[in-house]
Amino acid sequence: MYRKWEELPAFMRTNEVRPYYEALQKHRLGLLIKRTFDFAASTVMLVLLAPLFLFLAIWIKADSKGPVFYRQERITQYGRRFRIYKFRTMVQHADRIGSLVTVGGDPRITKAGQRLRGCRLDELPQLINIWKGEMTFVGTRPEVAKYVKQYTKEMYATLLLPAGVTSKASIEYKDEDRLLEGVKAEDVDRVYIEEVLPGKMRWNLEGIREFSVVRELGILFRTVAAVSK
Repeated sequence: MYRKWEELPAFMRTNEVRPYYEALQKHRLGLLIKRTFDFAASTVMLVLLAPLFLFLAIWIKADSKGPVFYRQERITQYGRRFRIYKFRTMVQHADRIGSLVTVGGDPRITKAGQRLRGCRLDELPQLINIWKGEMTFVGTRPEVAKYVKQYTKEMYATLLLPAGVTSKASIEYKDEDRLLEGVKAEDVDRVYIEEVLPGKMRWNLEGIREFSVVRELGILFRTVAAVSK
């Protein structure tokens, strides 16, 4: 799952990425524990939460037209493309009628979607991505290719690990949509790339430099606390 330096994609074999790669090499056992935990925990949670999945699926279908799941192509470890699972919280084909970033008061969000987003329940289906190895519990949130193309060479270091459901950046930017509230629709992408993304990436890069299983468990607990507020 974790490649040798010479096996990395060419765009990642740079001087900017190398220090982060070498930092992770010192934690091979921790990375093995991380993947083992991801698989075991996601398996148990998918079984236990099956009734909740069914209830939410019925609610979403009753609330608005469209599929239960929203599946969008994102970028994960080593630049691989995958389709992320989320419960649909917007009107059908919302990505065709607005920005790929959600802002506060976004009219595309459904009534059920507002409740799901408020409790972060829309993220639950990502347990499927974790089980498949496309994502991990703690790691850099997966971006669409459009935004990954705007990464600096150093930011590509975040692709050394699978994309995550939560991270220190996710906690610090849990109200990201509010940060973009009031921004003109045509300026949302620019503001996100120039102002929001760099800030999030500073936290994500720190997470790789300071990787440890204990640190990641701490982030999981902090995420639960943040969502519960």
